[in-house]
This record gives sequence, structure tokens and C-alpha cells, in this order.
Amino acid sequence: MRTTATTPDNDIDRRWSRAIVLVDMNAFFASIEQLDNPSLRGRPVAVTNGDQGTCIITCSYEARAFGIHTGMRLPEARRRCPELVRITARSTRYAEISARIMSALEAITPDIEVFSVDEAFLDVTHVQRLHGAPPVIAKMVQRLVREVSGLPCSVGVAGDKTTAKWAAKQRKPEGLTVVPPWETALRLHDVPVTELCGVGRGIGNFLASRGVVTCGDMARLPVSELAQRWGNIGRRIWLMAQGRDPEPIRRDVADPKSVGHGKVLPPATRDPQLLAAYLERMAHKVATRLRRHGLEAQQYFIGLRTDDGWLGGRHLTPRPSDDGHAIAALCRRVLARAWEGQGVHQVQVTALDPVKADCQLELFGEPAEPRRQAVNRAVDRVNRRFGDQALSPASLLGRVPLHDVIAPAWKPDGIRRTV
Repeated sequence: MRTTATTPDNDIDRRWSRAIVLVDMNAFFASIEQLDNPSLRGRPVAVTNGDQGTCIITCSYEARAFGIHTGMRLPEARRRCPELVRITARSTRYAEISARIMSALEAITPDIEVFSVDEAFLDVTHVQRLHGAPPVIAKMVQRLVREVSGLPCSVGVAGDKTTAKWAAKQRKPEGLTVVPPWETALRLHDVPVTELCGVGRGIGNFLASRGVVTCGDMARLPVSELAQRWGNIGRRIWLMAQGRDPEPIRRDVADPKSVGHGKVLPPATRDPQLLAAYLERMAHKVATRLRRHGLEAQQYFIGLRTDDGWLGGRHLTPRPSDDGHAIAALCRRVLARAWEGQGVHQVQVTALDPVKADCQLELFGEPAEPRRQAVNRAVDRVNRRFGDQALSPASLLGRVPLHDVIAPAWKPDGIRRTV
């Protein structure tokens, strides 16, 4: 474990007015594969979604040494590293281990925000008397994660969330970087603002046009310029660059405002039957999630991404629905009307207005078909017991063998737990 801290020992022991720990699992999916299969340890490993997946969703540090990275296509990765081992993602296994880690962290503090399947913020401000100074707590966190999962993690410790997340990226794998609040401005002074979480290319270009390239430059820019452009988000970015991010730990996360599934396809896919099959599979996955959580929706985004952007858009079912056949009908309509043979790289189906099912019956609307509802419930019961695709429409048999994926907004429980 590597530790980075520039403060004197007597300062390290000081109690912080606010202390945030960011836990960042190292090459999480690939590390789990190496943990479960010892023959993969020390070898370059790339994880893809599905046996035929061509887009790398993560890779081991041995693979990263060859310049391989998340989002790279498998053929390019193999050119860089002919010894690369491709592994099919096992999302259920990853979610299981993540949930175990997040649960164990509650022994440190109840103030936890699960940021993604492999990251979590811990506010340890109020447990310093119990556990010790924040750097001590950070080492405790690393040991605990290793004990409950057998996996390494990197940890960043700071007085605010943004700096803690930046710090966790500085020493990988299994590093520990401490940035005390009284050192934050100095440590961030020469850091490009675009290295901070949430500052993308668009905001970065806006700031650069006003002479703000590093965090240290931000103090010269009036906060009003950012506030006028982006409101409270702009004010937060101004504070973030100076190590004063006010964002609190958010334990209670609202239900998502949309429920969607997408699939990255082989580049420039033009087979209409294959596109229809992928869209239909996404439609049924969305419908299954809606039913699992007692939701239904009427407005759906149906999209096909090409080199020129997204084709499709928002479409309505006749009434709020949780039926994959109704959603698939929208998909077929979009494919017939919006697609003209262009190469497609990704398909997406998203319910945009999910609400609790049967909250209010339509006075003049057509009632849902009882037989269809009964069939859907029966299919769900079988698939929960025997696997997601134990029962599926005949039109999809042998066409698109898909694997579950973990969404960026995954949480250990509730609707966001779904993979």
C-alpha cells in the first residue's frame, strides 16, 4: 500500500472539521475475475459484456501497461497485446461483491454514499473520536475492504468530496492519498480543472476561454460568471476548484427518473433483422425492470446511434404500460420510419416517465389486457428462478444472447440495484 501525505506527523493527528474518504476499487471487474480464477493473476485481462462483446468495459493493470483502456475495441486491444485474455462479464457476481463491501463499510460510519458499483464516499467527520484521525480511518477502510472481498482499493482522504475523489486517483493500485483541508488549495493549485469530477470538456472550454486552466486560476474568476451560466452547479464548480466543495454525503437517493437499457453494437451494424432483435431485447429488459419494481410508463426514448448522432426520439404507448410487446412495437415503428440503412453503433430503449403502476385508472382509456399481464407475471417468476432468458419471445431465440450489465447509477438496494 502506498501512502501520500505531505503534512507533518503532528498535523496528521489533528482532528479535521470535515473529513471525507473516497473508496475506489481497483480494476474492479477484472480484479474479481483474477480473484476467482488464480490462473488469470498477473496476466492481461479484458472484460467485455457478452461472449461476442467487442467493447472493453474494464481491464487489469497488466493490460493497461500495454495502453489498453475502458472503451477500446477488442481487435485494437489484441493488436497491442496478443496475449490478452478476454473474459465475459458476470454482473451478478460483481454486484454481489460490491454489496458486501458497501455493507461492511457501515461498520466505519453510517454516513455512506454509494457513488457507483466500485466507488463510495464516507463522511468520517463524526467518528474521529471513535476510530482516530482521518488517515488512520483510511487505512482501516483499506484493510476492511481487503478482508471482506480479497480485493485492493485506492483511497482518497480530504475535507470535501471532489478533492477526495481526485486524491483517490493519484495512487493506483492500492494507494492512499491524504489531502488535509488546510493543504487543499495548495495541492490543487496546479491541477487542471478538467481533472475534477464533473468538469467536462464543455465546461473546461468555457473556463479556458476566461483564462481558467488550473484550479489555482479559478480564484481570479468572479463566481458570478459561473453562476450566471450554470446556476448552483456553476457556484459549486467555483468552490470545487478551491477545495471547498460544499456537496454533502447523500445517503438517501431518489428513485431514478428513467429506466433504460442499451447495447453497444459491432461498428456500423446494418442488418435490419439484427437491429430489430437488439431493440426488442432492450424493450423486454426495460419492461421486466418496470414490472419488478411495480412501475409503468407511457413515454419512451427509442434510439439508434450512428456516426451522425441519434436516430429516433420520444414515442408514446397508447396507455402507461409495463409490457415488452407494446414497447417493442414502438421500436419496430422507429426502425421502419427513422432508419435508412446507416451503420448503427448502439441501440437504446428508455422509459422516460416511470410511475407506480395502477395509481390512477384511465376514465376513458383502454384497460390493460388481463391475459397479457398474467403471462408477463408468469414469465417473470420463471426467469427469476431459472435465469433472465429462461423464457423469452420466440423471435429472439438464438438471435441476441445478451448478458446483464451494471448501470453507472447502481446501488446496493432498491430499483437501482438491478443489473
